[in-house]
Amino acid sequence: MNFRFSWIGVAVVAIALAFVAGAADAKMGGGKSFGSRGMNTFSAPPATRTAPNVAPINRSMTSPAAAPSTAATTASAARPAGPGGLFNRPGLIGGLAAGFLGAGLLGMLMGHGFLGGLGGLASLFGLIVQIGLVMLVARLLWNWFQRKNEPAVAGGPSLRHIYGDAPNKGAVDLNAATGSEFYVPAKLDLTAQDFDEFEKLLADAQAAYSKEDLAALRMLATPEMLSYFAEEFAHNASRGVQNKVSNVKLEQGDLSEAWREDGGEYASVAMRFSLVDQMVDRKTGAVVEGDETPREATEVWTFRRSPKGSWMLSAIQQA
Repeated sequence: MNFRFSWIGVAVVAIALAFVAGAADAKMGGGKSFGSRGMNTFSAPPATRTAPNVAPINRSMTSPAAAPSTAATTASAARPAGPGGLFNRPGLIGGLAAGFLGAGLLGMLMGHGFLGGLGGLASLFGLIVQIGLVMLVARLLWNWFQRKNEPAVAGGPSLRHIYGDAPNKGAVDLNAATGSEFYVPAKLDLTAQDFDEFEKLLADAQAAYSKEDLAALRMLATPEMLSYFAEEFAHNASRGVQNKVSNVKLEQGDLSEAWREDGGEYASVAMRFSLVDQMVDRKTGAVVEGDETPREATEVWTFRRSPKGSWMLSAIQQA
């Protein structure tokens, strides 16, 4: 009897936890981390007082790319390094050195001594002069060969270390010979008007999401985010429910980072806000999950804008 009651208790707790988890994931974005943060999509945003820990983005249309500062190093490391020394160097230099050594060994095998096959003492001095000249030429050629094949950025400090805090720098030409350019984030200064716009976007986006108003969301979020919200609406519709969000109020917020890169400006903002979050039946309006009690959520929202354009939501990460 006690054994049966214990299992009943476990089942009740499990059902309660499942309900709480379902309600917790009902908010905008379903409690997931998704979207794009430009070049910083797969880098954790800096910790803030509001959000000291942030979940990484696990769904994005941005493809991971190797940092330019490490690409050359990786390519260099991928090349097998042969053994060092004069006799292992390629081409004419290695052939000459091997030839001199072979001549000496052949003299020993024929009974003339190590230098016997080279014509006596005069030949010895001539050989020394020749070896010295060959070594000098070999050194010059080897240095030239190394400079020619050295990657442009190998061994140097990272791009972020050099340019990460430099204002008004959007592109750095790392290889003028090939015309290659790598764009690196540049610091972006925000104004009080920007923060007011972020707070307004929080409320407006939540309201449009609650109404499943894709037309309104199109003016507030990037096309990528709009596609994710459309998927959520379709998923909820198949379940016969709708996510209703109301009474959204920003409690605390601070800037994680803001930067400029090729073609756009970004700002990641940590926000703790309260809201009433419910799942209701699409036909009857009856509450299926949640209640009228406000609860708090902490997320990092990343906003993007084109130069001189309006901010739009481009990523949400859970804190």
